[in-house]
Amino acid sequence: MKFSAAVSSIFLAGSAIAVPTTVQTDKPQTFDVVAVKPSSPIQDFAVGAASRGLLLDLPNQNATCEGENDQATFYIEGSKLFLYSDDKPQQIFVDRSGMGQGITGYVEEGFGFPRNGELEGWAINASGDLTFAGNNFLACPGSIQGAWRIWADAGVLQPGGSQGCVSFVAHTLPNDEPVSCHYS
Repeated sequence: MKFSAAVSSIFLAGSAIAVPTTVQTDKPQTFDVVAVKPSSPIQDFAVGAASRGLLLDLPNQNATCEGENDQATFYIEGSKLFLYSDDKPQQIFVDRSGMGQGITGYVEEGFGFPRNGELEGWAINASGDLTFAGNNFLACPGSIQGAWRIWADAGVLQPGGSQGCVSFVAHTLPNDEPVSCHYS
């Protein structure tokens, strides 16, 4: 009896030691994104967010921020992509339907979500590049403030009837001091 109690105590003590612990962090792992397309007009342009869209070379995001921020900051939760904010989450979607042709945008909880919008499928690959469903992106000129509108590659070379679109790799850069913003 004493032997089995002693053995049980050892097993219980050992199992308590073997249980891994996780540390909860308040802030997600955040990152900024830049376009990589050598010898193109969009090389090294930062990704910004405004008017419910993702854009390159956006002069002014018109975002409400808790400090200076001239580009969008993101984080991934599972396979969902979000704009960084201490306020209501703003989630990125892609519409790869025939109507959407790969358009990217963002929505806020409680606001209309595109019927064919996809929220899951975002990942950062081994090279540190952001992808959607394993694919890269296109940027098309002529959007708001002269910026380039970002589209997920859905197999359409000139989405939305755009001209002069350029394919690019969306490279992530860790941002250890993110600025919380609420985007328009």
